[in-house]
Amino acid sequence: MTRLPKEGLARDAVLARMRERKQADADWRGARTFSLVYPAGPDVDEMLREAALLYLYENALNPFRFPSLRQMEVEVVEMTAGLLHAPESAGGCLTSGGTESILMATKTARERARAERGVVRPEMVIPVSAHPAFAKAAHYLGIELRKAPLGPDLRADVDAVAKLVTDQTVLVVGSAPNYPHGVVDPIPELAALAAERGISFHTDACLGGFLLPFLEELGEPVPPFDFRVPGVSTISADVHKYGYCVKGASVILHRDDRSLKRHQLFVYDGWPGGGYASFAMAGARPALPIAAAWAVMNHLGEDGYLRLAARVRDATRRIRAGIESIPGLFVFGAPAMSVFAFGSRTHDVFAVGDAMDARGWHVDRQRDPDALHLMLSPEHDRVADAFLADLREAVARGGSARSRDARYS
Repeated sequence: MTRLPKEGLARDAVLARMRERKQADADWRGARTFSLVYPAGPDVDEMLREAALLYLYENALNPFRFPSLRQMEVEVVEMTAGLLHAPESAGGCLTSGGTESILMATKTARERARAERGVVRPEMVIPVSAHPAFAKAAHYLGIELRKAPLGPDLRADVDAVAKLVTDQTVLVVGSAPNYPHGVVDPIPELAALAAERGISFHTDACLGGFLLPFLEELGEPVPPFDFRVPGVSTISADVHKYGYCVKGASVILHRDDRSLKRHQLFVYDGWPGGGYASFAMAGARPALPIAAAWAVMNHLGEDGYLRLAARVRDATRRIRAGIESIPGLFVFGAPAMSVFAFGSRTHDVFAVGDAMDARGWHVDRQRDPDALHLMLSPEHDRVADAFLADLREAVARGGSARSRDARYS
């Protein structure tokens, strides 16, 4: 068991130990990872570092003491709302990440259903491909989780969702895109199904919220997913993914700001310490992600995000085409952006993944069916050729043939 040292270590000794341990971490700066960190280049790194140092110690719990933080949060939310075509009535807040945004959207839906429809045994319906944060929200908030299967296109099966909806359903969910296969669920059909019954609908755009709008501006085909779709009640979008902010910063947006104030806000004054109010799970909140989100969004602007989106698009095209040119490999479904999975009818893809790990690449694994998973960032355009060369060699040497079940047929 590690114990607090009796005498503090010198600053240089502490930093030396940290640097030594960091040697075992994934090399995200070299674009060798495919999730977790989204590098956008040295200029963005420097902007984030300077903004973070300015707000390293402040606490966002009390906006009256740190009004600059409240103003930056409001502006980040408003800029995000503009990207997602929110109406003037919209409102939202920053959270610590996609999971917290999803928790708050689910809590809002539950409270709305209680108030408007008298729901006492809340249920929520999600595609089986939805992020685990929805299962966590259901667990924490006492909501029965009902999971719908996917169609042949790996998107949510609308008919299956409809069969799972009951008078106790408080929330229906769709992803834009989902994490496992990068496809966008049929948001208009799902949202209409929910709206007809007075049920909240949430678009989980944690992955796509800061990339799909710019791909659309670049002329790429983007399925409808945002507030232009009638029936979409809430949207989550992570600034710390394709918004290129440090962890953790996400936005939860409500079509109607009154829902935010009525159903998301927690207020308590039943103690001697005075009034307490919070829009998120956390009380004390670090100022650093708020400041960094504001800084990077203003630093990049629309032209910067379009430039980075073009790099992501081009890297995705090159890597996907390279994967599909390797005999035996294929990409699942029709991914809408830079997140996708690939498998094989003739090779053990996990053995291929192990071979790639041995070459210094960090690819993720998935099951049901077996697949390797990639999520590309702008910096991957620098290493696309090297990645594909190693992948070809890994398939040739590391992927032994084995039988495949009917899901690959």
